[in-house]
Amino acid sequence: MGKFQFSHAPAESTRGPGHVQLLVSETFFSRQGEGRLTGTESFFIRTSGCNLRCWFCDTPYASWDPSGDRQTIESLVDAARQSGAEHVVLTGGEPLLPAAATELSHSLMEAGFHLTIETAGTIDKPIPCDLLSLSPKLADSTPDPQQHPRWSQLHEQRRMPLDTMRNLIDAAIGFQLKFVVGDEAQFDEVQDVSRALDVDNDDVFIMPQGVTNAQMDAAERWLRPLAESAGYRYCDRMQIRWFGNRRGT
Repeated sequence: MGKFQFSHAPAESTRGPGHVQLLVSETFFSRQGEGRLTGTESFFIRTSGCNLRCWFCDTPYASWDPSGDRQTIESLVDAARQSGAEHVVLTGGEPLLPAAATELSHSLMEAGFHLTIETAGTIDKPIPCDLLSLSPKLADSTPDPQQHPRWSQLHEQRRMPLDTMRNLIDAAIGFQLKFVVGDEAQFDEVQDVSRALDVDNDDVFIMPQGVTNAQMDAAERWLRPLAESAGYRYCDRMQIRWFGNRRGT
């Protein structure tokens, strides 16, 4: 159902949840650090593999250098139960890339979890979730064409399929739109995309690009007033403030 064919999706069985496997970078219990559910204790499932290559990606082990272990849907649901969390966050990489993403989402919701899916919105799949956390990648996210010519071209081609994003929003129970902003010049694109997707300003969250408290503090001084003047929500990346920029958070 997606627009593109991807060569980096892991091969998966179709024999049922006890056998279907996904390449998973990590699972962990933590607090949601971004968006509408900031502070909510959650069990995170980070799939490995991505169809984009943002130059600033803070999880390169799930994108630029995808690695991890193959885990079954059954084992992931069991791990979520054992964590004690009521909320599960399916993230990546790009969590809609694996062929078994739809089945995993159904299994988690059938098990009674509140499910958030964090996606760049480039793949159209029938994914059930309680909260679609959609993060469109702005033009400045494209990697350097001299250093990464192939990925620069692919990333630019894939990063902003507005029709696909709108389809995902329409199918979701709830959604939020999150933008990572690195400089003031990007804000026009944020507003253009928000208008094109026809979303309410209250559903738009603006986050600073940065992986240290100092970087986020510096960005907040100019970015928060800009976001709030447009009627958007300013959203810090609290997992960095709580835990630092490290895995398992």
